[in-house]
Amino acid sequence: MPAMLANPHYGVQKALIVMACALVGACSSPSLSTSVANPVNWITPYKIDVIQGNFISKEQVEQLQAGMTREQVKTVLGTPLMASLFHANRWDYVFTLKRQGVESQSFKYTLFFKDELLERFAGDAMPSEAEFISKLSNKRKLGAVPPLEATEAQLKAAEKPSIFSSKPEPSPDTTSAPADAPATVYPPLESRQQ
Repeated sequence: MPAMLANPHYGVQKALIVMACALVGACSSPSLSTSVANPVNWITPYKIDVIQGNFISKEQVEQLQAGMTREQVKTVLGTPLMASLFHANRWDYVFTLKRQGVESQSFKYTLFFKDELLERFAGDAMPSEAEFISKLSNKRKLGAVPPLEATEAQLKAAEKPSIFSSKPEPSPDTTSAPADAPATVYPPLESRQQ
């Protein structure tokens, strides 16, 4: 009686089952769950930048002076994000910035009024406008911006005669269509029965 050969597909199936179990076990292992070997860490979803609140720059804070009216403060800083009914003489300006791969940043500035005039103000050290814009720039560096000026030759080449120019426009070329070609007739847009 001849020896029966093992089914080669049976061995491959066993190997795949063992590898799948090892992979599932590795994913649940606390030591490998944060490692690079975990396939779950290979894919990261895109998270949009979230900017909330009123951004106040260092330059705006420097314009504040005790004794300013509420309208003058609104002109410099804008409308406050929070104005409490219970604390009518207190305005809070809050600003948060959440970006992917960067720790969330939060800034708060509080103003206190007395008799409709700014009495005192305090809060976090605010970034300048240039510092804030540099934080917003993405990691991808683009090439140099080409000059955005056209030369005189390029401008003349792009010129098209207009209806207001004194130059006569060239007459349409009638030699391109054969003389014996029938004229195209289109049906009326509306029915004649009205």
